[in-house]
Amino acid sequence: MTRLKSRIVWSWAGCCDAWEREHSFRTWVWANVISAALALWLPLEPAERALILALGILVLAAELMNTAIERTVDYISEDPHDLARRAKDAGSAGVAVTAVAAGVAWIVVLAGLY
Repeated sequence: MTRLKSRIVWSWAGCCDAWEREHSFRTWVWANVISAALALWLPLEPAERALILALGILVLAAELMNTAIERTVDYISEDPHDLARRAKDAGSAGVAVTAVAAGVAWIVVLAGLY
């Protein structure tokens, strides 16, 4: 239980730090608040609601991992380097792909309402 408690504390600290320092993370949080509110308000099936909510959380997870990549690269060196740029671009692409998946789910769910 001590390890679990420590992991929860460290994870929460990471979320709080990202909230304080990362504009992109805050933007995705607010986008997810709106998305979740719509998912809970619209007449969706439970599985549709779960899909929308879970994909929103995955976008946040991808953004946190992208933040970790960017900070690690910047810690090692802020000098321009092709591999550093490619690592950061790959992290950003991971966020984008996850966000596209959430958008596709929304389109399919909304199309099913009509």
